Amino acid sequence: MKRINRRDFLKLSGLTLGGLAFSPFLPGLTDFDDSFVVRIATADMPVRKEPTDQSRIELTHYRDELVHVYGEVKAEEPEHNPVWYKVWGGYLHRGRLHRVKTVYQKPLSSIPAGTRLIADISVPFTNPYRYSKAYGWQQLAPPLYYGSVHFIEAVEQGPVMADYDGPWYRIFDELDSNVTYYAPAIHMRVFQPELIAPLSPDVPYEEKLIEVNLSTQTLSAYEYGSLVFKTNISSGVPGDPTGGTGIPTTTPTGKFSILDKVPAKHMGYSYFGEQTTGNVLADVDNYVLPGVPWTSFFTRQGHAFHGTYWHENFGSPMSHGCINMRSNEANWLFRWCSPVPLAPTIERVATRGLGTTVEIHY
Repeated sequence: MKRINRRDFLKLSGLTLGGLAFSPFLPGLTDFDDSFVVRIATADMPVRKEPTDQSRIELTHYRDELVHVYGEVKAEEPEHNPVWYKVWGGYLHRGRLHRVKTVYQKPLSSIPAGTRLIADISVPFTNPYRYSKAYGWQQLAPPLYYGSVHFIEAVEQGPVMADYDGPWYRIFDELDSNVTYYAPAIHMRVFQPELIAPLSPDVPYEEKLIEVNLSTQTLSAYEYGSLVFKTNISSGVPGDPTGGTGIPTTTPTGKFSILDKVPAKHMGYSYFGEQTTGNVLADVDNYVLPGVPWTSFFTRQGHAFHGTYWHENFGSPMSHGCINMRSNEANWLFRWCSPVPLAPTIERVATRGLGTTVEIHY
């Protein structure tokens, strides 16, 4: 019997599923999405023979590899996140994966001078570049990842690549504000006003409440005492790795209020080694995190609710003190809580004492 290699298998699988997807006699198969791709969002990720951490490792994928998913199963473990993805060779647990798509955008022809628009990355990742007279065009690391949000302020000519010679967006980065860098315009989706319009703006700020239960790793939002939203989150990993010299990674408990909101925040270290205010880093093994989306700060040390593009392990502590959320849910919270953004292009919103109340407890 002739053995088929991986390429033949993928070709055969794609043809077979593509044909069955249009069959009216096989309900459910029309849900198959051959664009279901995940990015490895940690240093390395083992593919297990069966959907359990006790199963044999068949192969290993490494950071930023893109892997096609052919299905998913719910296993008995881990209890908080029992979903495993069926991939070539076995199963990947979804906890440190990042579901991505490739959607190319029509670039803007220009951006009015003095204006900064909000845009997110619409491909699995794209490499930003900077220009200097001494070195010319240089690629920066890490890439800008799918779903990360950035301020763009101009359409310009960037480096001419072998596979791309179109326009580039100049990115404003508040942490690296003294350095200009660029990303391909075709890789960035500009947000329309309705995607950041306030939600329930007629409800007074004192009638809204955000409650976080660290024991159950859940967040609940209330209006007039009634639940309007609930989801699972990832809070800070308990402990103080600084030995008392810095900010613990445990999420603080108590009563707070939303102090400041930023659609796009550079967390951790900058591309050039500069550290953000405080020590509240968002991820345990990636200290350069540009474009963290929909950040709503509730302490002056830097604790915040924000979107997450580096894991799908909600229900378990994962952060250095912040509250990690799915990016679409962080967008909802950002738009719902006070203070209300003044305009679609606003860079920051300070509360002036009118921020939504936050209660965090076990």
